Amino acid sequence: MPYFSIVITVYNKENFVGETLESVLKQTYTDFEIIIVNDGSTDNSETVIQTFKDSRIQYFFQKNEGVAKARNFGIEKTQGDYVCFLDADDYWNSNFLETMHYYCQKLPEQKVFACAIEVETENKTFPANYSIDKKADFEIVDFFTASQKECVLWTSSSVFQKSVFESVGHFDTNIKKGEDTELWIRIGLQYPIVFLWQILAKYVYDKSSVSRNLTYFFEPYTFEKYALEEKKNPKLKQYLDLNRFSAVIKCKLNGDFETAKLLYKEIDLEKIGWKKEILLQLPSLLLKSLISFKNFLAKIGLGKSVFR
Repeated sequence: MPYFSIVITVYNKENFVGETLESVLKQTYTDFEIIIVNDGSTDNSETVIQTFKDSRIQYFFQKNEGVAKARNFGIEKTQGDYVCFLDADDYWNSNFLETMHYYCQKLPEQKVFACAIEVETENKTFPANYSIDKKADFEIVDFFTASQKECVLWTSSSVFQKSVFESVGHFDTNIKKGEDTELWIRIGLQYPIVFLWQILAKYVYDKSSVSRNLTYFFEPYTFEKYALEEKKNPKLKQYLDLNRFSAVIKCKLNGDFETAKLLYKEIDLEKIGWKKEILLQLPSLLLKSLISFKNFLAKIGLGKSVFR
């Protein structure tokens, strides 16, 4: 049995998936398997994948049903003690698995591990900005407190003991936007996170990526799942309000003022902060100009997205 199982889901990533796979095959720690799930790609992703000949690779093709189903399929195929995900346009440093293996052995009572990441844009590469005080090489943190800026769990930088999925379940296939973050919430409610300050993974800023689309935000269904839990968990409430803030801004930009109004009513304005409260009051035209500027700064490494 391999120590790590790496699940890579692919949908039309012919320009990226080759380099992604190379970053895995160059790992200094080699006890792993790769589960590739092609979620109905219509480009040349399959051709690129099939150029890689390695006995540790298992390749599956299925009709396009979305990333949640594809990842769940991959999880079911894993044989390793620990499960990692790697998006088909992200990359690992060569010592990602070696470092994760070290900490999995060092802290056997812990179940969830994550590392710092860097963001690559067409102009600059810069480290992500976290809401964690650095005290040592790693911190054991609460997911919600640690994710006020950059989310401490990110698909391509995290390692999970397989028992985590047996406890919290898999990706919710009813969710089409933010299905990964919703799973992190369930994990965060049960487990602390071992966060490593060492940058071991790279997120490639692709302006065409769904995560950058103004329609990408938590659906009402996701908030409804935690309606009761957030009433008794202030940390969860604050985290969900950050996501409500993001959703309100995006709804206003899309002209969906009815949804924006409904979500706005649920936000605790006293806890969200005065800057975000001001942003929520701005007209759409001014928001568009401000966000364009903020996203430009984030792209060149001088700021972060206004959505958080």
